[in-house]
Amino acid sequence: MIDFGFDKIALIGAVALIVLGPSKLPRAARTIGHLLGKAQRYAADVRAEVSRSIELEDLKKMREEFTDAARGVERSVADEFKRTTEDVKASWHAADAPLGSDLHEGLLPPPQYQRPNKHWRVKRGATPQWYKQRNGVRSKALSGAARVARFRPRRTPV
Repeated sequence: MIDFGFDKIALIGAVALIVLGPSKLPRAARTIGHLLGKAQRYAADVRAEVSRSIELEDLKKMREEFTDAARGVERSVADEFKRTTEDVKASWHAADAPLGSDLHEGLLPPPQYQRPNKHWRVKRGATPQWYKQRNGVRSKALSGAARVARFRPRRTPV
């Protein structure tokens, strides 16, 4: 950059004082100061933009490296899973070979899943039913009309 020493700045100031005069010099100095400030801000913005673009490029490279590494891991896991599955199938067929002839000839029926005889969708409480009956705990909910009909006082014939 241009190196301005004290002697050069004093010389420029003296020439400006002679050319512009003492009345216009402060306004010209302010204008030059504003223009220099704008130029410095513009240069700082350009530097920041360049550094951001460099960081963005670095981040893109890093992202590509990570995605490549993730794909490699995914491929290795898939290959290992495939090999393990093939090994299990081969061992299963090797162990099933003597029994497989009986299954295919119909001597042994294939096993079928039978659901346990439970009402698995029904929520059950922890308190046993016999305990509730002995202590008079209601086990069924009544509607409003049924409750009124049940607990309405009986009319006695007059």
